[in-house]
Amino acid sequence: MHLMIAYDHSRNARITLEVVKEMFSASHPDITLISVIEEVGSATSGADEMFNEQFAAQKAGVEAAAAEMTAMGFATQVLIAEGDARKMILRATDERKPDLLVMARHSHKPDGNFITRRIDALVEEFDHMTFGSVSAFLARRVQCPLLIIPTGAE
Repeated sequence: MHLMIAYDHSRNARITLEVVKEMFSASHPDITLISVIEEVGSATSGADEMFNEQFAAQKAGVEAAAAEMTAMGFATQVLIAEGDARKMILRATDERKPDLLVMARHSHKPDGNFITRRIDALVEEFDHMTFGSVSAFLARRVQCPLLIIPTGAE
């Protein structure tokens, strides 16, 4: 069995990794961690620096997660892509043909006060209405089974 896990080293991705460990530890499937670094929408030299910092941090995070999975007996590989996360994950599933794609349901975990939580909820709803979330996009298009892990953000 081959699992592909969308992994960006966020809180939700780490929760997803823990769920995968619990659900699949007995079968030890092959794991591909796909991490997509989205390009910064600016042409300034500061944007290049921000992108490089984000790339380095995300690469280190996904490599640490892969090492952790390997230490647990999972055959693990890392796939790093640059661009739109929705399209890059879809392309990776088309090319690698995993038996299952696993990802977290994205949410803006409310860490702030009442006003911050309301703004986060509005932004998340607007994103879903206009562009669709990554998981919603993939649920409509991916050609393999998709497991979306709830992260208990609410």
